[in-house]
Amino acid sequence: MASSKIICFALLACTLCLLSGISSAQLTPNFYSKSCPKVLDVVGSVVRAAVSKEKRMGASLLRLHFHDCFVNGCDGSILLDDTSSFTGEKTAGPNNNSVRGFNVIDDIKKQVEKACPGVVSCADILAISALESVLALTGPSWKVKLGRRDAKTTSLAAANSGVIPPPSSTLANLINRFQAVGLSTKDMVALSGAHTIGQARCTTFRARVYNDTNINTSFARSRQSKCPSTTGSGDNNLAPLDVQTPNHFDNTYYKNLIKQQGLLRSDQQLHNGGSTDSLVEQYSKNSKSFDADFAAAMIKMGDISPLTGSNGEIRKNCRVPN
Repeated sequence: MASSKIICFALLACTLCLLSGISSAQLTPNFYSKSCPKVLDVVGSVVRAAVSKEKRMGASLLRLHFHDCFVNGCDGSILLDDTSSFTGEKTAGPNNNSVRGFNVIDDIKKQVEKACPGVVSCADILAISALESVLALTGPSWKVKLGRRDAKTTSLAAANSGVIPPPSSTLANLINRFQAVGLSTKDMVALSGAHTIGQARCTTFRARVYNDTNINTSFARSRQSKCPSTTGSGDNNLAPLDVQTPNHFDNTYYKNLIKQQGLLRSDQQLHNGGSTDSLVEQYSKNSKSFDADFAAAMIKMGDISPLTGSNGEIRKNCRVPN
């Protein structure tokens, strides 16, 4: 009897240890409350200055977090430059000549290192920058969870594997890609609302404005004027994803979809007679509903496969492993 009690206590102790390990590895908004209590203020200050200088930067920083999380989790791997031992994600199809804002992240890291040397990860800086970018463009707030660590390596092949949905995606592909990283269809539709800010290159919407039938004709013509039909001509010309309020984070994106004014083919798929039409209509009418669901989905996306505990590292320079 005594021995069985000892065994039970031992099992209980092991269980508590395991639970303790799990809870300590979870992300929390209070992760830096003692080690770097002003980290949100430091990051926010740099982000606000960058967005004030160039409104488009808010969308670019938000997109960096998205593209980071979808490739092997939210681990700051998208920030790594190529080295002799690996080719990074920056030249992958979804990122090449497209993702930007690396210099702003460098500036943020320098300021954070001054305030709290060797404490805050680049992966967390991306998560905070996404929040602060949305706030700088009049969008909703959320409790950004922290405690991620940085990857020591990355993979061009992983970024090219199709995990990041291309602008030509069908609705089924969008749903599948988001489900593959634990995000629901509702999360996908809410997160797509990030396209209420930012711009897209001609090469990403040329096929839509010249070939698609589910597009407002006057809208298509106006986009054609900035995007020649010939491949290679004007490929990098830019157009706002939301032509109505491109510098304000609001629900206009969804109103545009109902009018068949989605700039990307993947955007218009959300309101094209399919299963997500009702959500688009809901968000177009109720901005508070969109704000709440977007914030919840951002928190959920930030939870994709983070490195925690003793995994990874805290990079001193976001572009290179220590």
